[in-house]
Amino acid sequence: MLGKYKYAIEIGGSFTRIYVRDNGYALCEPTLVSAEPTPQGYQIVGLGEEAKKMMGKTSDSVEVFSPISNGQIKNYEYTKALMNYFLEKLDFKKKRDSALVLVNCGLADKDKETLLSLMYEIGFKEVVLIPAVFCSMIGIGKNVSSTKANMIVNIGGANTDIAVINMNSIIKGATIGLGGRAVDVAISNQIAYNHGLVIGIGASEKLKNEVGSLYTNDTLNMEVTGVDIESKVPRSYIISSSDLLTVLEPFFDEIIRSIDVTITSLSPEITTDIINNGVQFVGGMSKISGLENYLKRNFRYPFKIVEDGENVTILGAGKLLDDQDLLEKIYENT
Repeated sequence: MLGKYKYAIEIGGSFTRIYVRDNGYALCEPTLVSAEPTPQGYQIVGLGEEAKKMMGKTSDSVEVFSPISNGQIKNYEYTKALMNYFLEKLDFKKKRDSALVLVNCGLADKDKETLLSLMYEIGFKEVVLIPAVFCSMIGIGKNVSSTKANMIVNIGGANTDIAVINMNSIIKGATIGLGGRAVDVAISNQIAYNHGLVIGIGASEKLKNEVGSLYTNDTLNMEVTGVDIESKVPRSYIISSSDLLTVLEPFFDEIIRSIDVTITSLSPEITTDIINNGVQFVGGMSKISGLENYLKRNFRYPFKIVEDGENVTILGAGKLLDDQDLLEKIYENT
């Protein structure tokens, strides 16, 4: 039997979020580390928000990166340092006795074992891994215990989770390696190719957030400064929404194809439930301008883009911390 858990932790490709029982939504910071080489090896110079502030603003020797990729721990020691930093920053006097850690539904067993080892090493006595899609459903008010199936699509920073859930189980689930970070890289590459301008990932992310749009006639634009590929000198260029559309459309086209493949593999009864309940879109990339219009043109099923979609998963995890019976049922089925 599971005990009462104190922390809910979502280590995302873009942000790490922590919810503390009886204290609420306690932390949301970039899942980033900045490090520079020294004679003794790489030295950490920034973590979380501090690391993000360094993007594109330090010497070339300082690297800013996420130690997590597609839900997998790519660098154990940096992830450990980052998690210790976040937990110490909360400044709670309580011990690190127990935690729910949210994971992608397609995370491999060996990656789960690595994550568990890390959580125990930083001081947790009890740790349980829960697929994040359950918390997303709970966060938007869906009954995961119902016999009626619901479908959720969480488009996050590093990847996209697609899952169909009923009776506290995942009927069909998949994780695809498409997220906001991939869009940032694609924007940077396209501007280099089309305009001969090299810009940083931070600038690409800002472009995506401020002028990125799926409207075919959007007129938003933004000036960006980078380094000219040929002359190697700084140069500015005005990037429009239409410049980014050729990156965003293929990204969402691929996600739609994956959803279609998932739905066509289901029984007619489950498909009927999904049509009746609609497909729920959450995650940071669900905020992109024009997504509703794009889905109306390209998606053949009813859908809903959930408000505050980037936070519903950790808020749902917070509700799960207070519902031990439901947590037991989900854990037994995962």
